[in-house]
Amino acid sequence: MDLSVITVSYNTRDLLRGCLDSVISTLGSRLEYELLVVDNASTDDSVAMVRDCFPQVRLFDNLENRGFAAGSNQAIAESSGRYVILLNPDTVVREGALDGMMRLLEGRSDIGVVGPKLLFPDGSFQHSAFSFPSLAMIFLDFFPLHHRLSNSRVNGRYPRHLYEMGEPFPIDHPLGAALMVRRQVIDEVGLLDEDFFMYCEEIDWCMRIKNAGWQIVCWPQAEIVHYVGQSTAQFRDEMHVALHKSRRRLYEKHYGSGFRRAAHWLVTLGVLSRGLRDRWAAKRGQLDQDSLERRLTAYREIRSLSW
Repeated sequence: MDLSVITVSYNTRDLLRGCLDSVISTLGSRLEYELLVVDNASTDDSVAMVRDCFPQVRLFDNLENRGFAAGSNQAIAESSGRYVILLNPDTVVREGALDGMMRLLEGRSDIGVVGPKLLFPDGSFQHSAFSFPSLAMIFLDFFPLHHRLSNSRVNGRYPRHLYEMGEPFPIDHPLGAALMVRRQVIDEVGLLDEDFFMYCEEIDWCMRIKNAGWQIVCWPQAEIVHYVGQSTAQFRDEMHVALHKSRRRLYEKHYGSGFRRAAHWLVTLGVLSRGLRDRWAAKRGQLDQDSLERRLTAYREIRSLSW
């Protein structure tokens, strides 16, 4: 088997259909590939849609939401491709993307992971690759200051001219929406860390992969449309808490105590600032009371995390 395409889905039936259609139509019969879908207890008939419309898919119908890392591992363990791509259900693969990424891995034995160039649905540029987290990135997450700074290397973004050149360029990690890894790397480094329920699992994986001596690159000629956060948008406040829980887990694994203390104070300052802004918005009628209470509860939970 050349390629295993793995998608973990939660209540994204229509997007999942478009994702699977795009994979099948772009790969055709050029490669020997398999499609594996892990459904994390969706309630929107995603499972029935896959069974009815895509009988070739190997479907894992979970009774509970196991999270992205555990769901991905579930399918990876049952897959057989020499290469594995984790592909979000809110993506649409463009022609030549998946086989192009695979050819790059076949031609470069030093590369362990390759990510594509991501685009918004209107075709505009979307940041696809990032540096590993830094204190500056934590600060700018809460206090953006200026859009140019937020889109700069200071905030972990790679310059757009690297994408425009069209050649593979080294990165720390791609966005987990589309990440292709060679089987040899998985065998050597291991699976995703299931202590990450949602978020940061691909960062942790890429840190471990880089520490093992593999290169990670972005391949701009491989283009994939990404609708961004369609599953997590269903529970925005809960996912905000989950994000910071995962970040704390990442910092505990890979960063020193000084970094963790500084990160804790930046996050505390950031959520206090957001709380004040949200209270002011509620007083001006720009935010309803229920939304305000949900946000404040999320901020309190984030502040209570042990760093």
